[in-house]
Amino acid sequence: MSTIARIELYHVAIPLPAPFYPSWIPGLPQTENRFDLIRVITDDGVEGWSAGPAMGREREGLGELLGPYLIGEDATDIGLIQQRLREVSYLGWRNWWVEPAFWDIKGKLAGKPVYELLGGKAQPVSLYASTGEVKKPADRIREVEARLSEGFTSVKLRVHDFDEAADVRQVREVALALGGRAKIGVDANQAWRVTVIGDAPLWDYDRALRFCQACGDVGVAWVEEPLPMDAYDDLARLTAESPVPVTGGELNTQALPELAMMIKKRCYSVFQPDAIFTGGIAQTMEIIRLCRENGLGYSPHTWTNGVGLAVNLQVFLASGFAGEKEMEYPLAPPGWVEEGRDGILEQPFIHDRGVLQAPTAPGLGFTISPKALSRHGKRFFVMDKKRLVWFSLRTRGAKVSLEIDRAKKERHRKKAGE
Repeated sequence: MSTIARIELYHVAIPLPAPFYPSWIPGLPQTENRFDLIRVITDDGVEGWSAGPAMGREREGLGELLGPYLIGEDATDIGLIQQRLREVSYLGWRNWWVEPAFWDIKGKLAGKPVYELLGGKAQPVSLYASTGEVKKPADRIREVEARLSEGFTSVKLRVHDFDEAADVRQVREVALALGGRAKIGVDANQAWRVTVIGDAPLWDYDRALRFCQACGDVGVAWVEEPLPMDAYDDLARLTAESPVPVTGGELNTQALPELAMMIKKRCYSVFQPDAIFTGGIAQTMEIIRLCRENGLGYSPHTWTNGVGLAVNLQVFLASGFAGEKEMEYPLAPPGWVEEGRDGILEQPFIHDRGVLQAPTAPGLGFTISPKALSRHGKRFFVMDKKRLVWFSLRTRGAKVSLEIDRAKKERHRKKAGE
């Protein structure tokens, strides 16, 4: 058994080459790509990594939950890891982004990429260029033409205007300018509306249907998240009535139980779970299985950071949909480019004419650059077996700590004897 010997948490802030204005957070210029990074080390020296996006240092106390919950456990027991993260979520912490680190370990121990462990195979992955900012039609057309010149044949636009006619006009003018040379998707960013700085439009069912009908008139391939993520009945009705496939499900953090219900209700034609949010790799694979069984499509959301893209690439390659759908490739120059997205990876995920090759390295298929992590990251938590002892003594006292230790050892003995 390969047990968890050490856990480290880092806050990472990678400077962007230019300010980036995400459509989903109006009024907030983003100058850094911020995320929290976990490093798990086993007693036999195998490392597992994963990352989850962060606004700031809101997870500073997370380590004191994760350390006692995970140190000493079997790093390859994904079911147990899922249960521990579920237990942590009872306290309000939904941190499914932690789970892929243990798949990274599992793959490295087996000497295989995670997608092979999950029954997938190496194959080229077609991409769609995912824009990230709101633009006027002329600027959007120039942006899309640039992506086409780089080899992309599919692109996703962003609409987020209070004026419904302005959103329709952007899509219509881009479609007219392209003249069928590329597939067009549109993201309304209504599923998780953020108004922390500026206000944002709030669509109702009627506006969403009118927009989908307008998109159908100009041959748009899909409309993404045109209603709140929990508007289940309206989403199902819209999906049934829209002339254009309706997609979504990227950030439903209640994960499998919620998305299974949404699949049953047929809230979307294509589900886009992001394993960083939607229950880790294990639950997301089950969501994908349910999509297939119910005749629905799947393509992952990947807009977090290079580690999140790598995780979802592995899932996509294992899903059976990689030859049927394109995968999201976040790209919005000059602000959001590969150097900011993948800035702590030894080898960033660079597309070649709109295609990514499957990684072949064991685990999740990336290597963290120690130099870049030292430059852009700051460790805010570390715990190993010795530190766990001192933590328990300090917070619970000797008597209770010994009682807990005896109970844990007895549980492990019973499990070993099964």
